[in-house]
Amino acid sequence: MDRRLRLAVRELASLRSEKTIILAIVIQLFIAAFSSFLVVGLVSLSDPGSTAGSYDITIGISGEASEELQRIVETGDAMEPVVFDDRGAAMTAFADRRVDAVIHTKASDDGRIHADAVAPDGDFRTTLIVTQLKSALSEIEREKRAALTHRLERTPLTVPEQSDSSPYFGFTYTVLIPVLVFLPAFISGSIASDSIAEELERGTFELLRVAPLSVPDIIDGKSLTMVAIAPAQAGTWLFLLALDGTKIVHPGAILALVTGLTGLLVVLGAALALTIEKRREAQLSFSLLSLGLFGATFLLPENLSNLVAKLAIGSPTVVSAVTLVGTIVVAGTGYWFVRNRLSARIGP
Repeated sequence: MDRRLRLAVRELASLRSEKTIILAIVIQLFIAAFSSFLVVGLVSLSDPGSTAGSYDITIGISGEASEELQRIVETGDAMEPVVFDDRGAAMTAFADRRVDAVIHTKASDDGRIHADAVAPDGDFRTTLIVTQLKSALSEIEREKRAALTHRLERTPLTVPEQSDSSPYFGFTYTVLIPVLVFLPAFISGSIASDSIAEELERGTFELLRVAPLSVPDIIDGKSLTMVAIAPAQAGTWLFLLALDGTKIVHPGAILALVTGLTGLLVVLGAALALTIEKRREAQLSFSLLSLGLFGATFLLPENLSNLVAKLAIGSPTVVSAVTLVGTIVVAGTGYWFVRNRLSARIGP
């Protein structure tokens, strides 16, 4: 075991020269340390409607349905209506920047309302304005649909009730935390593949075998460091998220899942490196195969991302427990199987 530990310590020391790996860790540290700012920015870009209420806009209203639209805008969040006699006056106010947007409406004989919306062109502020305009127009559309239901010949499907959950909460637990805890596992597998392939290309792998180190010893020694640093990184990220106000209910279970997944990815990277013996080809094969395997987990009754989210929130189910234990067992069994198969194929 001492020989394996010495090899593991050597691998850990060699990581300081891997600038790409250090940069990846620094990026993860930045994401975890400033998660609140990043979540707000990313959610705002992916779902601008989540920022409703944070920026007040003035909407110029003109046309035949001005009264209805004015009432809806007044009851909306962060919107203030200004009614104009005609479209020309509203557009003049828009050009003078007295209003942020303009909606001109025209009613038809069959009860429908045609609306033309005008918004400024250019920046992120435009996205917020368009989102608010869409909200107002959607509300008047719902009212008109409800008023004209007597014209329907068939009953439409029931629309699900709108959820009031925070988009920041969903993004943090379903995207940010899974990314932070799984990324170290993939990095560790990539390092293991690169390290062994480099030893083979330089011809130093045979020197390790006469150390004396057997193939299982080499795999264990190189894997030990990589399997250890992934949960260490993930634990650090979870700790920083907790300091940032994000509650993690079951961090131990999450770290156990990360450790098992890391062991499987590390031995997969080692197997590809020993089989292909070329750094670039081994790295490419590892990237494609690992992503394919991770994508295949979405076919499970509960995929790994959802599992991490439920563990972080504190709402795991029986399926969650079975998935967690099954993943760890499969990872341990896979590590043992691949390690011994490589030893039998390459020799003592």
